[in-house]
Amino acid sequence: MTTPHLRFATFLAPSVFPVYQAITDHVGQRLGCATSLVVGESFGAFAAGEVDAGFICGLPYVDLADQAPPAVVPLAAPVLQGPRYQGRPVYFSDVVVRRDSPFRAFADLRGARWSYNDPDSHSGYSLTRYELVRRGEIRGYFGAVLAAGWHQESIRWVAEGTFDASAIDSQVLAIALRDDPALAARLRVIATFGPSTIQPVVAAARLPADVREQMRAALLSMAEDPALRAVLAAGFVERFVPVDDATYDDIRHMRDAAVSAGFLTLR
Repeated sequence: MTTPHLRFATFLAPSVFPVYQAITDHVGQRLGCATSLVVGESFGAFAAGEVDAGFICGLPYVDLADQAPPAVVPLAAPVLQGPRYQGRPVYFSDVVVRRDSPFRAFADLRGARWSYNDPDSHSGYSLTRYELVRRGEIRGYFGAVLAAGWHQESIRWVAEGTFDASAIDSQVLAIALRDDPALAARLRVIATFGPSTIQPVVAAARLPADVREQMRAALLSMAEDPALRAVLAAGFVERFVPVDDATYDDIRHMRDAAVSAGFLTLR
């Protein structure tokens, strides 16, 4: 082991933080090094040498990987529990509205108040842009659009009626519904986008190849340990599987379709 300390950062939903912490700890134990996990503030930290590995959305992943040279390398990605995922490293974006709202389908949302989590999110932002491009609706579809910061906040805004609808990462939505069962009586899913390749665990490309391979092996081994399997299950994760850059070509395609259409911001 040539790295005495691996610095992880998560740029994903806070509700999954305990799973990311367990992964960080496990990698350190397997590699025999110290590890730490922080909430990431800038994707530039990978190239700047401030972060060694991280949990990031597929959209910033393809942006970082398309740099010359690439800033990060994908190691592995989770397979979520449940038949809708078919044992693959994919997830969905579920469009939620208040249960008592008049909206029955995505087509009903013209002029509605739309909340998204973050412009660096595939599930909450880029995938919605792609859906509108696919429908030929690239100008002024929603009446109002506002960033909530996190999917959990978008869920709260919709449940309270502050906003009409939002596209929510299916893993985050499942955790929210489990942790607050009353939400099920307040929300309704009217559309689903996807599946898309799920968020990767990445390593900074500047790390030695042997260290990256050891990290990948540690991730792939997690489901073999009953205690770790229980931690993963708390985030609805079944196991990790290896992924490579081409695995994320679906997200590249959706990003590039929006760019080609000149639909750069969700307005």
